[in-house]
Amino acid sequence: VLAEGVHKRFGLNEVLKGIDMTVGRGEVACLLGPSGSGKSTLIKTVNALEPFQKGTITVDGVSAGDPKINLNRLRSRVGMVFQQPLLLKWRTILENVLLPADILGLPRKAAVARAHELLEMVGLTGFADKFPYELSGGMQQRASIARALIHDPKLVLMDEPFGALDNQTRVLVQELLLGIWESARKTV
Repeated sequence: VLAEGVHKRFGLNEVLKGIDMTVGRGEVACLLGPSGSGKSTLIKTVNALEPFQKGTITVDGVSAGDPKINLNRLRSRVGMVFQQPLLLKWRTILENVLLPADILGLPRKAAVARAHELLEMVGLTGFADKFPYELSGGMQQRASIARALIHDPKLVLMDEPFGALDNQTRVLVQELLLGIWESARKTV
């Protein structure tokens, strides 16, 4: 990930001011700062969820700020874990995990097999046919981690994914993510 001179405004409020950042392949980088300092905004600009006014952001050779790009080209390289699980309440856990694969048009049979592997990896074996309201908050967040990994992205963006978790669940999910990172060496 390479960001150079990135600026983002919300009306008169300039949230990002000349941000420069390089994160190498397989590295884990943390953005630190007070609430409202633009951390979430920067993460969303990297995944082209938020436009920015000036500068460049490149992910694995694809520009996040180019209005002509096919967003699926960028999003196939990026997985996103939000502060809240953001699972669709009308889809089962398996269907929620499969959502990026469906959007990207990945082969269904292979995606379903991968989804079951990921659900096992995050400790949700046996919950594929449940709906989000049937799971605890920590279980929902683990499902959202599986969803972020379904399409084998090169980069996993995490926007305070542990913020809404209790301490015990936070430690469990942090250890789970560390294990995933150690085995797959994703850029986080």
